[in-house]
Amino acid sequence: MNNPGSIVYIVDDDEAVRDSLRWLLEANGYQVVAFDSAEKFLEGYNPNVVSVLIADVRMPGMSGLELQETLVARKATIPVVFITGHGDVPMAVSTMKKGAVDFLEKPFNEADLREIIARMLEQAINNASEQQARKNHEELIGRLTAREQQVLERIVAGRLNKQIADDLNISIKTVEAHRANIMEKLEVTTVADLMKVALVK
Repeated sequence: MNNPGSIVYIVDDDEAVRDSLRWLLEANGYQVVAFDSAEKFLEGYNPNVVSVLIADVRMPGMSGLELQETLVARKATIPVVFITGHGDVPMAVSTMKKGAVDFLEKPFNEADLREIIARMLEQAINNASEQQARKNHEELIGRLTAREQQVLERIVAGRLNKQIADDLNISIKTVEAHRANIMEKLEVTTVADLMKVALVK
């Protein structure tokens, strides 16, 4: 599946590999941006665009593995696939644990490449929608006052209005007023919907 506006980044110090990958991917309708080093990729990478990264494992300067570690440290959610002529199981296992989606061994098969990129783009789209949902959730919760957040925590915990009033040393009427404000600010009309919004991770 090719998502319009998405980018496939290629990072490889080997010009022939970069060119062949670019040609294969562009022939399949992908927008491709290629870099000859991990450092240049980090300068040009746009985390706000749905994208996938194909990186060579071994490069002068920052390696593909170090690049992935840098992205993990930055909390970047871009799916990574490594291309390598030196694929070995321990390295594959350790990188998979850090979030790399797949490995492609040189010389790579065009059908394998297409299948992996389609799958990774799907993952990138899912990552982007999850991030957006979290952002929307944070913005909604951010509308609440500190007291309203305390009331919300107790509603989520299943406390009754009277119990919440006792917990916070306020009147039941005040709890009811806070509940009404919370429902309005979080744009929900039922407690079930309120729980859905409050429990987004």
